[in-house]
Amino acid sequence: MAFTKGPIEGVVIVPFRKFVDERGWLAEIFRHDELPAWFRPEMSYVSVTNPGVLRGPHEHVDQADLFCYLGPGDFKLTLWDNRPDCPTYGNRIEVAMGGNNPGSVLIPKGVVHCYRCISTEAGVVINCPDRLFMGQGKAEPIDEIRHEDDPENPFVQDERARRAHV
Repeated sequence: MAFTKGPIEGVVIVPFRKFVDERGWLAEIFRHDELPAWFRPEMSYVSVTNPGVLRGPHEHVDQADLFCYLGPGDFKLTLWDNRPDCPTYGNRIEVAMGGNNPGSVLIPKGVVHCYRCISTEAGVVINCPDRLFMGQGKAEPIDEIRHEDDPENPFVQDERARRAHV
């Protein structure tokens, strides 16, 4: 399937408003009054991604993610609308976020996503998903379709990288 550059229904990209003073800076990463009513975070976690590392592509069946890109590193985030019943099915978004463009991205279930650290320094990401990882008490299967395990998957962030591996 070929994806087309364009908006994806339900994806919300919000630049952070940084409040800077002599101590550093502060930014709100989410507010319930600024998120769609269907999305409410259940947990959060933080990850550090080393330069050049790609996380994904993968998607969730029942989970939506709210990724918050803070820096100091920068990321290239790619999203593909893989929901056949959605008006934006087949659309693709790429955005750079992180230290030079801090902000959050709300990714609905069924939207394939990946991100790569594109800076020379590691980057920090906070995720606030609307489902508990592995459910209550970690007693359920992981809600993830890992496309990165399939070398023939159509979700390639950089087509040149795919051609280099063929």
